[in-house]
Amino acid sequence: MALFSHHRAAMQTKLRTRWNLTPQEAIRLQEKLRERVEREDRFAPIRYVAGADLAFAPQTNLAFAGVIVYRFPELEEVERRMARRTLRFPYVPGLLSFRESPALLAAFERLRTSVDLILVDGHGLAHPRRFGIACHLGLLLDTPTIGCAKSILVGEAAEVGAPAGSTTPLVDKDERVGMVLRTRPNVQPIYVTSGHRVSLESAVSIVRQCLDGFRIPKPTREADHFVRDLRRAYQERRARKQF
Repeated sequence: MALFSHHRAAMQTKLRTRWNLTPQEAIRLQEKLRERVEREDRFAPIRYVAGADLAFAPQTNLAFAGVIVYRFPELEEVERRMARRTLRFPYVPGLLSFRESPALLAAFERLRTSVDLILVDGHGLAHPRRFGIACHLGLLLDTPTIGCAKSILVGEAAEVGAPAGSTTPLVDKDERVGMVLRTRPNVQPIYVTSGHRVSLESAVSIVRQCLDGFRIPKPTREADHFVRDLRRAYQERRARKQF
């Protein structure tokens, strides 16, 4: 008998969602769910932080989701889990969470560690409808979530100072939706936004504590490497079978 046959997932989906939606239905759902997003701090002391990311294999329409859990603030790895899922939702800018969340949730549900905060490679409030993947994932798991993106989706910002640690607001339609954060001197900044249950000020502070000398915070950077490795291993196995 499997040792973990009675294992109960440490991270369970709290908000049931239909995934077989049209893009128009998905937009309506975003507009409805964004009312439930909490922009103020509501989190306990952070002991475990997770980084989450995905990689795609376009030729097979597969998504590889990876979640890595770290002790915080030491950033020592505790656990990593993956899930592979077929993509069901089309690629529509602004609706990526409907394409990506099912695989991410599957990876989170395999965790044995209950995570206090999630860093996701993507946006939260800095989104046309103020409901990026960091908001969606945070609501689905009812867990404090921060969006850490490599590029701007919406909004404009003044040039951020050159020294590491410099910030400048990301503003869209006169609303501050995120913060531009320079993580290394004279290196392209990153874009930090609230997802759920974390204020922007706390989001920036936590992201700073997750930096370890690189441009991208350790949890999302390592999750990115993890999912790319998973995809490469899968593609290599597939190529071997074809010859």
